[in-house]
Amino acid sequence: MPPSAAPVAARSSYGYDAVMTEERDAPAEGKGPDERADEGPRAVRTPPGGVPRRSLFDGPPERLEERLGRPGVPPYTRGVHEGMYTTRRWTMRQYAGFGTAEETNRRYRWLLEQGSTGLSVAFDLPTQLGLDPDAEAATGEVGRVGVSVATVDDARTLFDGIPLDRASVSMTINAPAAMLLALLTLVAEEQGVGGRDLRGTVQNDVLKEYAARGTQIWPVAPSMRLTADLFRFAARETPRFHPVSVSGYHLREAGATAAQELAFTLANAEAYVGAAIHAGLEVDAFAPRLSFFFACHGDLFEEVAKFRVARRLYERRMRERFGARDPKSRALRFHVQTGGSTLTAQQPEVNVVRTAYQALAAVLGGAQSLHTNAYDEAIGLPSEESARLALRTQQVLAYETGVADAVDPLGGSWYLEHLCDALEAEATELLDAIDARGGAIAALEAGFVHESVEEAAYAHQLAIESGERVVIGVNRFVAETAAPEAAPWAPDPELATRRTEELRRFREARDGVAASDALDALRRAARADGPWVEPIRDALRARATLGETCDALREVWGVYEG
Repeated sequence: MPPSAAPVAARSSYGYDAVMTEERDAPAEGKGPDERADEGPRAVRTPPGGVPRRSLFDGPPERLEERLGRPGVPPYTRGVHEGMYTTRRWTMRQYAGFGTAEETNRRYRWLLEQGSTGLSVAFDLPTQLGLDPDAEAATGEVGRVGVSVATVDDARTLFDGIPLDRASVSMTINAPAAMLLALLTLVAEEQGVGGRDLRGTVQNDVLKEYAARGTQIWPVAPSMRLTADLFRFAARETPRFHPVSVSGYHLREAGATAAQELAFTLANAEAYVGAAIHAGLEVDAFAPRLSFFFACHGDLFEEVAKFRVARRLYERRMRERFGARDPKSRALRFHVQTGGSTLTAQQPEVNVVRTAYQALAAVLGGAQSLHTNAYDEAIGLPSEESARLALRTQQVLAYETGVADAVDPLGGSWYLEHLCDALEAEATELLDAIDARGGAIAALEAGFVHESVEEAAYAHQLAIESGERVVIGVNRFVAETAAPEAAPWAPDPELATRRTEELRRFREARDGVAASDALDALRRAARADGPWVEPIRDALRARATLGETCDALREVWGVYEG
């Protein structure tokens, strides 16, 4: 068809009208190749919440080879390992926690039998806040959104029969992260497993709690020092364990855009690195074990670009800002969870499709570890059937699709690489804005992070309500069927009473003097510069409870009042 052929109107997936012709390479009449009509396929578009992009590019970005490099070497755009999944597939985790340690242990054993290669622990709200089940503030929350863990006995039950020298354990815990890692090492000791054989991750990302989740305990300054002290402890005692998983996931779930998730996460990571260096640690002594945790939402190519840009930016900033010499100190390794906020209660079976595409984006982006959400999580905690299907989604991706047979299969795509550059530019602008405010902590305290995420979340919701952002089953292709009414799992209403009684018996059976002495030693350490993780472990070994160890630090440090 000649260039003058009549255009054919089409609607893109973002809801705007585009005009396309069968002769895509023909410039609009009277315009050069870089001055096309606004409606042409090369016109710049900005999807709701996304970075600006064009629908067609005529060539690669400038200096592409320099910014790509090769897999396994800086700048790591193409992946942190030379062979990526051709030599080792990603760790397949499924996030789970159900009321009691016994019930959760059964789910973990079942997941391992189904082929899961890693465990991911969901804790209930009292545990996340460093409260025992019998605390007044824990009323109504014991075991509701995860497993209740308060003692070394609970931790022993949680990991009963699970070989801790072979199973990688990820724990989503932040303010009390040092306590939970200490409990894990105590249980490992009982199994005859040394700290050097433990593998896994403890989230330990307190900054995003102040910004997005709200389960912080202590003021920012001592919390940051405790985070840095856990870096020290892990480098010496558990060198294969990641002492932090800097989390963009919760920021994204709170409404952040991809660029905001990227920038705020990297800024928080730099704050942790700076705190550890200030505490006297050499960057190359701890940085190789730092890890990250990102969300993966539905804009497939933007998500792939986000992961590639994260590696590229991190490598450069670790090298230029902190003088990291070890290449492993500059390699960003990350876990991905598919987007919980993208799941819908309407037509929940469609969530299977959403999750599969998000998992594909995570793998194409080079994730080291992946959790796929169950389709019924918008309704309640997942059933065995839905959890199995979520795991099978990863297994089909790994063993049937062929995506694990190529290293960075999208590398060099003109569209993707231009998208990477656009996303990097937007993230860098945000990082510069954070630097101008004095860094991540100052930007957080000034309200910059909160306000940015809230504005993005508001714009996102407006786009859904207006129909600009399409959500299948919600504002487009709505089915005339009611959403399921009942959650597939509900906590035992008597659980809090049982846990309180268990805790009473635990305290009666222990050596009260030894526990009290260990807690006094922890208070003395908290008044000094540390170390802190060892006296925390000593207190838990003496059968102090999680709440008691956190209370000892509350007495010295106070609590956050933001």
